[in-house]
Amino acid sequence: MEILYENFFYFDWKMLVMWIIGGILIYLAIKKDMEPTLLLPIGFGAILVNLPLSGAVDQVVNGETERGALSVLFDAGIANELFPLILFIGIGAMIDFGPLLSNPKLMIFGAAAQFGIFFTLCMASMFFPINDAASIAIIGAADGPTSIVVAQKLGSDYLGAIMVAAYSYMALVPIVQPPVIKLLTTKKERRIRMDYKQKEVKKSTKILFPIIITVVAGFVAPASVSLVGFLMFGNLIRECGVLNSLSETAQKVLANLVTIFLGITIASRMQADQFLRGETLLILGLGLVAFIFDTAGGVLFAKFINLFLKKDKKINPMIGAAGISAFPMSGRIVHKMGLDEDPQNFLLMHSIGVNVSGQIASVIAGGLILNFFM
Repeated sequence: MEILYENFFYFDWKMLVMWIIGGILIYLAIKKDMEPTLLLPIGFGAILVNLPLSGAVDQVVNGETERGALSVLFDAGIANELFPLILFIGIGAMIDFGPLLSNPKLMIFGAAAQFGIFFTLCMASMFFPINDAASIAIIGAADGPTSIVVAQKLGSDYLGAIMVAAYSYMALVPIVQPPVIKLLTTKKERRIRMDYKQKEVKKSTKILFPIIITVVAGFVAPASVSLVGFLMFGNLIRECGVLNSLSETAQKVLANLVTIFLGITIASRMQADQFLRGETLLILGLGLVAFIFDTAGGVLFAKFINLFLKKDKKINPMIGAAGISAFPMSGRIVHKMGLDEDPQNFLLMHSIGVNVSGQIASVIAGGLILNFFM
């Protein structure tokens, strides 16, 4: 009874709010099937760390700090950037660069869709110190691992809020992107059909591509080389043809396992007294701005390109929105929106090509941010 009384004594309304937030994330994961491998562990973890006297996080007992299980896991996997880097191997093994290599021009849309990062950097710098502003801006990369690495290396005081915002918005891409795309395009533009001609990409090209990209990234943005290198190493495992079982493991078992650990570890920074602050709400708002302007940047750039193209060569501007790094969610959303407008409008290969270019561009953008502010 004494323990029960103590628990009620330490319980407050902020913990209840975090339980509600955790419950909403769990609901979205299970009922709406929105990236359950991300939202389910984050949501459950949000409840776990906000139980009174929770042993999952650090507690001060008799003047001494007792380490919580999630705090130990945070130090082992996020503080040293281990989880994000390992996860990048799995992501790289999932990606087929074939659609991009068969039409390299799609890479420019991946670059254009990073506009939100730099726009948000300017906005965030009005409210936060520059290193924190840069860390918040990288939420717009739509890439959780990159957001973690950048915020960690820049020593941001808001790592918890940045991690939660980055992964939450990644999962909520199906809600965030469609209204922005529809606002910036006409029905006629959304119905533009794009022919796709299958071009065979040589195996040697697919093997050389990840190696060349790693070398180029090392010269352009040296701080990004570990992220790009792990991503491309995962892709090299996929394409080399001699490590098929390892590639399968990286794509499924490894990626899923690390994502679960990453999600529940992120929740260790969702303790009510640290999370429910005005700065957190501002960071969540700026993260949303970053996603919106990333989407807008890609769409508007495609519309700009269309000004110089012949009528039968027009680009469906929706594919520009797939230039954010949320792979393959964003590419699938654009494809689905195309089919909703015209059941014979198949944009999948184009949108996926742009989507994988966005994956590369977002990591390089993160490296550029580190080069500027470290």
